[in-house]
Amino acid sequence: MMRERLLRIGLVAAGLLLAACSDQSSGNAPAGGGAMPAAEVGFVVLKAQSVPRHAQLSGRVVAHATAEIRPQIDGIIQSIDFREGRKVDAGDVLFKVRDAKFSAAYAAAAASLSRAEASQQSAQAAFDRNARLQSQSAVSQQALDEATAALLQAKADVEAAKASLETARIDLDNTTIKAPIAGIIGMAGVSVGSLVTQNQTDALATIRQIDPVNVDLVDTSANLLKIRQDVEAGRLGRDGEGAPSVRLTLENGADYDETGTISLATVNVSESTGTFTLRASFPNPRRVLLPGMFVRASVDLGSMPNAFLVPQRAVQRSGTGEPVAYVVSADGKAEQRTLTTLGTSGNDWIVTEGLKDGERLIVDGFQKISAGAAVTPVEAVIDEDGVVKQSLAGPAQADDASGASK
Repeated sequence: MMRERLLRIGLVAAGLLLAACSDQSSGNAPAGGGAMPAAEVGFVVLKAQSVPRHAQLSGRVVAHATAEIRPQIDGIIQSIDFREGRKVDAGDVLFKVRDAKFSAAYAAAAASLSRAEASQQSAQAAFDRNARLQSQSAVSQQALDEATAALLQAKADVEAAKASLETARIDLDNTTIKAPIAGIIGMAGVSVGSLVTQNQTDALATIRQIDPVNVDLVDTSANLLKIRQDVEAGRLGRDGEGAPSVRLTLENGADYDETGTISLATVNVSESTGTFTLRASFPNPRRVLLPGMFVRASVDLGSMPNAFLVPQRAVQRSGTGEPVAYVVSADGKAEQRTLTTLGTSGNDWIVTEGLKDGERLIVDGFQKISAGAAVTPVEAVIDEDGVVKQSLAGPAQADDASGASK
């Protein structure tokens, strides 16, 4: 009996304990059924706009025109009549070669011409006399024929003498070497007393025109095809007509203060590199740009209508490498979008597909969200450096509150 009574008391106690645990579990459960609170996220409102598009290319400065000065005769340099590194005009005297032998050759050629002209006059008189006598049957036809041949020979000798005199004059003129173009002349390659020859390979000096100056830019054929595709699809257009404008960044990172234009493009693609060349022309009044200098160029390709400037911090990569971003849906959830981008503008991605005007783009608070998660949106402000100025509330966002990351 005693054992039965103890067993009955134990069963009652166990039942009461289970009931108490059940009541406590049901009474203290949270009203939301255990759901996590919505994470706070910072957002900006998207606005479609016309976004300029630029191609960033590298290139080198080349002279607008280059003239290598070489002698046209053999001789000794008598004088150097320019200042190295200075501007020269077309026709300025650069070098003088000793001209004694060329002056003598010219004088000899002139004398030969005078002798030939005298012979021509004698032959002309003989021809006239024989022609008159032959009409009177006073001389034979053979005599007239010989007089005719002598006259023609004399005329040919005169023409040959004139050609020799012209050659001698050209050689004499070539003893004075002049600038063929205007530009900046470099260092002299010879000194006074140096022997120069007509067929030498080394230039006496080089003149370069650097105002305006050219910049040769290199781009890939793949980019060229993509740009054409964008134009044909209406994603890229130009305002007005004319050649695309170009801005330069110098080797020290400074912006060049003159704007250039594309002047030509090669019509072939390099078989070894798959690239083609664009040539831009720039004013260079202060001679900042020098041939051989490396520069970076930004070519204005036109503008993209109805595009979005999306902060880089808001764009992530999916598992397949595609650019994605989150927006706040109408029911307050994080919605993932796959984007189509066309380069960057400052600290922003240029997005042409995947977003809509007026949507709320999530730019902060990514640590606690995933696609479909409930969120509490808080409007944020991003400065020109890509820094979020609006801090999010709550202890979970202490790091953001102390200083937003770029």
